[in-house]
Amino acid sequence: MASVLTIRGGVPLTGKVPVRGAKNLVPKAMVAALLGNSPSLLRNVPEIKDVDVVTSLLRLHGVEVTKDPVTGDLLMDPKDAKTAASRDIDAHAGDSRIPILLCGPLMHSIGEAFIPDLGGCKIGDRPIDYHLQMLRNFGALVEKRPGGISISAPKGLKGAKLELPYPSVGATEQVLLTAVRAEGITELSGAAVEPEILDLIAVLQKMGAIITVQTDRVIRIEGVPELTGYNHRALPDRNEAASWASAALVTKGDIYVEGANQQDLTAFLNIYRKIGGAFDVDDDGIRFYHPGGKLNPLVLETDVHPGFMTDWQQPVVVALSQAEGVSIVHETVYENRFGFTDALIRMGANIQVHRECLGSIPCRFGQRNFLHSAVISGPVQLRGAEIDIPDLRGGFSHLIAALAAEGTSRVTGVELINRGYEHFLDKLEGLGADFDVTDGK
Repeated sequence: MASVLTIRGGVPLTGKVPVRGAKNLVPKAMVAALLGNSPSLLRNVPEIKDVDVVTSLLRLHGVEVTKDPVTGDLLMDPKDAKTAASRDIDAHAGDSRIPILLCGPLMHSIGEAFIPDLGGCKIGDRPIDYHLQMLRNFGALVEKRPGGISISAPKGLKGAKLELPYPSVGATEQVLLTAVRAEGITELSGAAVEPEILDLIAVLQKMGAIITVQTDRVIRIEGVPELTGYNHRALPDRNEAASWASAALVTKGDIYVEGANQQDLTAFLNIYRKIGGAFDVDDDGIRFYHPGGKLNPLVLETDVHPGFMTDWQQPVVVALSQAEGVSIVHETVYENRFGFTDALIRMGANIQVHRECLGSIPCRFGQRNFLHSAVISGPVQLRGAEIDIPDLRGGFSHLIAALAAEGTSRVTGVELINRGYEHFLDKLEGLGADFDVTDGK
């Protein structure tokens, strides 16, 4: 039964929250364990839905997975990897987009892969065309079947010269996980170089892979015949850290995010300071707080790394609703990411969304009739409202708005937030939020 979160807003969030391994790295590192001929140990793993999904998929394919929930250590042994029944894999259809990344490792380990229809947050067009074309370029045969896609490589996988028209994180991960054991050399141009990508490369290098990150988004992989297991501590989740930072700013609170890493948050920290937020960095984390006084409007454009990350945009928009003046936000990564503003407008936010590119960064969406720029005027007094969470980051942004709002908000769909935020209700309680959880009808 779905839960309903009743939030009584207006309480500053204060205290400490721990942040463990990144949602955008951990499931991919788990998939990489399939490539090894010995067990892998992944440390600092959060208890989130995506980890549960990949754990189930690995077990379906014969991988022994054990986890220590206290330490976050995850041990994966692939020695009995096998083909899974399609009906069992189908049970996970719609839960996650991670299954597409199993293709390369499964073909290397058992010779074939079946991938169910894919789900994920509805924030824009996330076609798997890049993935399938990449696999074909390695020599894979791709066949559409009822309920999913069957992929095989009867002649083995061969290295290839590849180029992405856009630095897709998922497609870059697909190439890395496939190329490391493909015969020959693979060169990928136009690759994504996010911190989570570099951490995945670190995992693969520990396993015995030979990977060079060159200039101008070029990654070169020399295939090797076999890989071993790894021992790796996942980098902290910079998206969760930025979300709690925004919560501190919007609620006029003071939150210490244990585990937050300054280097991976550089672009966010610059914007946070420009808006008027304050932060203190130490060896163990970052303290984020509202120093008092007004918040400042600004012009902001999302971009691939090292630009301002699209996942940071939504919580920052809530903060900009409290800035004195007019802000402009241009979304260049996902074309439908401003759908979450509907709920903010019902809560009193003054936000207008536009089809035009209100920015200077070259954008794929300007001629495609998408509402991908927003003008935010503030400050406004947000009011409690009925909210149904639409996606992971937008949903957490709605929670931030409800926590800062005057009055009571009733929030449904909170289960979706479990995909990327470990124990978020416990953390909210520890920060002093005023809420309760009931079963919905």
